[in-house]
Amino acid sequence: MTGPALADVLARIEPLDAAAMRRARQRQRRLTKPPGSLGRLDALSVRLAGIFGGPMPLPAIKVVVVAAADHGVVAEGVTGYPQEVTGQMVMNFLGGGAAINVLARHAGVSVVVVDAGVAAELPDHPQLVRLHLSPGTRNMADGPAMSMQQARQAVLAGMRLAALQADRGAHLIGLGDMGIGNTTASSAVTAVLTGQPPGVTTGRGTGVTPAGLARKIAVVQRALHVNDPDPASPLDVLAKVGGFEIGVLAGVALGAAAARRPVVLDGFISGAAALIACGLCPQARDYMIASHRSAERGHRVQLRRLGLRPLLDLGLRLGEGTGAVLSMGLIEAAARCLEEMATFQEAGVSGRDAGEPPPS
Repeated sequence: MTGPALADVLARIEPLDAAAMRRARQRQRRLTKPPGSLGRLDALSVRLAGIFGGPMPLPAIKVVVVAAADHGVVAEGVTGYPQEVTGQMVMNFLGGGAAINVLARHAGVSVVVVDAGVAAELPDHPQLVRLHLSPGTRNMADGPAMSMQQARQAVLAGMRLAALQADRGAHLIGLGDMGIGNTTASSAVTAVLTGQPPGVTTGRGTGVTPAGLARKIAVVQRALHVNDPDPASPLDVLAKVGGFEIGVLAGVALGAAAARRPVVLDGFISGAAALIACGLCPQARDYMIASHRSAERGHRVQLRRLGLRPLLDLGLRLGEGTGAVLSMGLIEAAARCLEEMATFQEAGVSGRDAGEPPPS
């Protein structure tokens, strides 16, 4: 089902380095602060040590992969924006004018823009990665969104992208998306892989009206009925109700984990990709960091299934990798505190009284 190339990458995703995590915890106990006083930053720094097998390189080289694709399901009136916006926004990314560009410049993050399956003809651009697996998916409300071969190609292409970024020195790899109609596909993927009904996993996306939301939920229900995707086969789910950018991002997550790099999730679309990735390799979950909690209600369902607690909750629902980029400074800060803070001995500061019990 998965094919030899995909299986080879999945086999390279190893458990976190327990010895490195133990050393990180030991160092945490010697730092000039009460144990655990940096809260989740302390725990995050230990997990980073497990991912890298030692200290995270500092300063970290940070990348966000923004995959774009179109969706045939927009023919069902599930969004208030026309399909051509996908291609137009890709050009905006390449021109540096989108929110992700502004935030990435602020945070020192490189943006990798990927045409995973945009319906429009995009001009050549030196910063555009062309995969173009198809000019968008078919209408999943009438049948499979793509073939099984295309689903596998999308995941493999994402794996190769992640490996290339790791080879180029990236230490943190974030996931971003663009695609009119992709919250509908993500709602369907989430419903299948979490067992929750479409009424729970489907939200307003770009801001549809209450009547539009009811129509969107009905379209997702119809797609699931027509296609009957198999929750035991993530590739079958991707092929029947997914999207090309979702498949590519699932592959990026798996490829990053295989290269022992943290995968910084964004919101709802990257959450759907993460569900597919973890369905293919549950071990990949240990490499994932949830950047934020999206205002899209299905994102909460995804985070519960993944067992991930987001770092931020800012009411974001834009996508593009904006939440992932905003959280990267926190991730690097956690690593810096572990590595750069003085120990009690180094600073000449008295430590805890040996007879005093540690905090509960």
